[in-house]
Amino acid sequence: MDTTTGPLAGRTDPAPPRAGRREWTALAVLMLPLLLVSMDVSVLYFAIPFISEDLAPSSTQQLWILDMYGFVLAGLLITMGALGDRVGRRRLVLAGAGVFGLASVAAAYADSPQLLIAVRALLGVGGAALMPSTLALIRNLFHDDKQRAQAVTAWTGVMTLGISFGPVVSGALLEHFWWGSVFLINLPAMALLLVLAPLLLPEVKQPAAGRFDWASAVLSLAGLLPVIQGVKQLARDGWELPPVLSVLAGLALLYVFVRRQSRLAHPLVDLELLRRRTYGGAVLANLFAIAATVGMAVFLTQYLQSVLGKSPFEAALWSLVPATGAFAGAPAGAVLARRFDRGWVMAGGFGVSACGFLALTQVRTDSALWFTLTACAVYTSGLVAAMALANELALGAAPPERAGAAAAVMESGQELGGALGMAVLGSIGAAVYRHGMAHAPGAARETLGGAVVTVRGADLATAFESFTRGLDAAALGAAVLMAGAGVVALARLRVRRGEGAPSPTSPGR
Repeated sequence: MDTTTGPLAGRTDPAPPRAGRREWTALAVLMLPLLLVSMDVSVLYFAIPFISEDLAPSSTQQLWILDMYGFVLAGLLITMGALGDRVGRRRLVLAGAGVFGLASVAAAYADSPQLLIAVRALLGVGGAALMPSTLALIRNLFHDDKQRAQAVTAWTGVMTLGISFGPVVSGALLEHFWWGSVFLINLPAMALLLVLAPLLLPEVKQPAAGRFDWASAVLSLAGLLPVIQGVKQLARDGWELPPVLSVLAGLALLYVFVRRQSRLAHPLVDLELLRRRTYGGAVLANLFAIAATVGMAVFLTQYLQSVLGKSPFEAALWSLVPATGAFAGAPAGAVLARRFDRGWVMAGGFGVSACGFLALTQVRTDSALWFTLTACAVYTSGLVAAMALANELALGAAPPERAGAAAAVMESGQELGGALGMAVLGSIGAAVYRHGMAHAPGAARETLGGAVVTVRGADLATAFESFTRGLDAAALGAAVLMAGAGVVALARLRVRRGEGAPSPTSPGR
């Protein structure tokens, strides 16, 4: 309706209510379990030798102990996001906290590899219930655009830092306690959430959501798991037929899933939302960003430990230095986005991140540690600044009643991006390494770990040099991914200066 003339002349829409102490306290309560859920992805890196000594798992069981949590988490995000929209997000948060807490106790006292694998799967169920609900509740707690941007920035920073803190917390606990302690640290946070969530969090669900489609839930899980498993196997073992078939089978099931969503009156994934410029662009940009970050993390960890000779705990502590970039990048991005077009700010953040990765292409075996860590801090600062803005735009583009499903799709894209990053950048680095070690013995030719065990002297120096060249090549690939994310930001995420968060009722965005 035109309000420039007539009885409504001069009237403007009322400003959205601003969040107060209660809402910010609720956000703080949500951040602690989010930190622990994201830490659980990496918390076993140092504990696995102790678990192997105590439970004596086979090599296959050891891999499943490490990977089961991430697989189940990634596979159930879409299902849990849609379920939270229907049954209530606070209710799902409470259920997730209960499952996560009970599974943590069971994992800490597991007496067999089979039991530990099973309870790691339960931890994934609890984590999948918690993660999309925490982001979706921000949409309901913070209605003011500026405050919501600040809250999403905090959410993105906590999720990113949690993965970095996992190995450090694990190493510190294992200095004094048994391996089960890395699971028991989850209990206080989950207990706090169970007590305070009913008092601080609103109950939000989608009105007239329709019947939950369990066939779609099964299809999403059956499609995502083979894709992620196959991609990780390709990254670990190279191009072999079984993982390729796994990826193809998963993609076929995901195609069936998408076709089914297009025909349902109440789908798990709103395909119309994905077609919107802002939301779809944010999902794609974040996928590129996570692919670059996760793909490089493996190389940097090995570089610190094997090439520079740091102990695992020392390497974990040094790896926290780049995380300081997040503390500078995220607030700077939020400030700039209030003054300039957010698409350009995000493209600038991805550009800064690309510069950090390009600096890593100059790393050598004798490079100063400060140079490597500074380059990592640069790419982290730009990356977190851009991702926080992308998350906020995507969440603002989603209708409030569909925020759970929207958050779940964002996070599923990030999980898939991490797997793709490990495969693509890992394959690039491995190919360069194997080329440099073409005349080395079998184990040394395949991996740097094999070289450390089997060769000495000049051959080991050659292995270090070949691995570092592989790191340089992977860093160049990561820079290309960041450039791609920047192009997506310019093409899909630009918003007119002064414009608020995209309206969920604006299909063109």
